[in-house]
Amino acid sequence: MGWNRWYAARSYVRTALWIVPLLTLVVEQVVIRIAASVDAQVAWVPWVGASAQGILGELDTISTLAISFIVFTFGSLLVAIQVAGGQLTPRIIATTLLRNNVIRFTVGLFSFTLFFAVGIKARSDDRILHVGGTLAVFLGIASTMAFLFLIDYTARLLRPVAIVWRIGEQGIKVIDSVYPETVELPLISAPTRPALGPPARVVVHRGKSGVVLAVNLATLVALARDAEGIIECVHRVGNFVAAEEPLFHLYGGAAALGDDRLRAQVAFGAERTIEQDSTFAFRVIVDVAIKALSKAINDPTTAVLSLDQLHRLLRIVGRRHLHDDSLHDGKGQLRLIFPTPGWDDFVQLACREIRLYGAENFQVARRMRAMIENLMVILPARRHPALQLELDLLQRALAKLHDFPEDLALACKADLQGLGGASSLSAQELWARGDRHS
Repeated sequence: MGWNRWYAARSYVRTALWIVPLLTLVVEQVVIRIAASVDAQVAWVPWVGASAQGILGELDTISTLAISFIVFTFGSLLVAIQVAGGQLTPRIIATTLLRNNVIRFTVGLFSFTLFFAVGIKARSDDRILHVGGTLAVFLGIASTMAFLFLIDYTARLLRPVAIVWRIGEQGIKVIDSVYPETVELPLISAPTRPALGPPARVVVHRGKSGVVLAVNLATLVALARDAEGIIECVHRVGNFVAAEEPLFHLYGGAAALGDDRLRAQVAFGAERTIEQDSTFAFRVIVDVAIKALSKAINDPTTAVLSLDQLHRLLRIVGRRHLHDDSLHDGKGQLRLIFPTPGWDDFVQLACREIRLYGAENFQVARRMRAMIENLMVILPARRHPALQLELDLLQRALAKLHDFPEDLALACKADLQGLGGASSLSAQELWARGDRHS
């Protein structure tokens, strides 16, 4: 099995809700046999029921509760997915809800309790399994507590601030993996990328069209090194690639590499995922913001919460060394060209659409200005041109939108809260005092 198939299988396992309940069936078969063996060897004093009939009644109640918990949980989850996808963005379903281990393992506990209670009752024809019955009661109590916790947890999880925070956390992990070096570190200058000219051979994508989910960079570099050539990835993570489109350009000795071996290093899927896609967290948060700014929803405060997380992500990206798409082997030889987003890409993605849909709102305009001005204070000078351009565009948009000087003056003031939190000191003064070294 190629690397891309392993990657697809691993990603599916991480998001499939049915796998944990299925595993609990296997675990239940082991635990119930252990409980039956212990019950046969130990004189267990029954206390969970006054009689054998009482214990069987308790097992029936536990089974009924477990079934009710499972039905209610999945029914509520489907409604939550529809509401969250409609009011925020459908992309949070794969990035947040389906990857949540609390939900998956809570459903697994309910399934285990149901299977165990049914199994104990089925083995209680000749005699009551007191050990198993006692354990089933404890599982029933644990399931009830977990169900109450799940209601509270899910309600908190689906708040916009929790959604964008969780996406921001995932985005930080991806940035750390894609751009591990900070700009403060003394970086070794990579050899200049040579003029490659036309490729010796082109490898095209076979099979179904799809989105590039991940690329096995280490293996591609190793293949190019062993072949003494250069591999160029035509598409970056997140791009849609149609069948028969170019996938790799091969130079030098890399032209001898097999097509199937190269294709196996690229994982495709139906939609973007967050594992290697450094801009996808930005994309999802921006989608939440512009959905909140639509006339049908009109929730600018959620857009401000989204800008909080974009501000956080841009601070981290701006302090990272965004490499120049060239990957080298241990001897410093260019082996792989893999396109990745640059600083301008991140800034434009974070600002342009939100400004287009939200500049007319005081909260959004003031929070965006606060974000840009803060970044210009704390980030290196090389990051300033892209930020200054967004600040100029925001100022021009505000001047066009507001006819009254008083409204324009209010909209042009930076405010970390959007509206109501501006200080008597200027934003630059505040950040220069305490945030420059954060």
